[in-house]
Amino acid sequence: MSPAPNVATSAPVDDDLWSAVGDPTRRRMLDALIAGPGTATSLSEVLPVTRQAVAKHLSVLDRVGLVHSTQVGRERHYQVDEAQLARAVAQLSAVGNAWDARLQHIKRIAESIERAKNNTHDTSHKDASEKHASEKGKNHG
Repeated sequence: MSPAPNVATSAPVDDDLWSAVGDPTRRRMLDALIAGPGTATSLSEVLPVTRQAVAKHLSVLDRVGLVHSTQVGRERHYQVDEAQLARAVAQLSAVGNAWDARLQHIKRIAESIERAKNNTHDTSHKDASEKHASEKGKNHG
């Protein structure tokens, strides 16, 4: 049986980044901003949240570097930082691969236990059959 995947060798994870993309509203905002720059007002028109809520979500995304803003008149225009988004996707992929390896290891352990259980059952059943055949031979001899 192969050793369990080493948790210490998993790719480092930026918890703030994951927390930011963990919110479904922020993910929808990122989806909208991937199409092109937007403002808190324009995003609030396509999302089921208020402009103030959008502004708070944008500040979270800005803090972790997923979006950047520029001041244009009275409003801030936000756009996705593609390099930081690619970093988030790479982390998600690395964590997914690490969990896939862990789950495969658990599956192999479970299969090994099941095989051992079946072999024990088969052996005890075979032993009982042999004992019965032996006793049957004694009675006829």
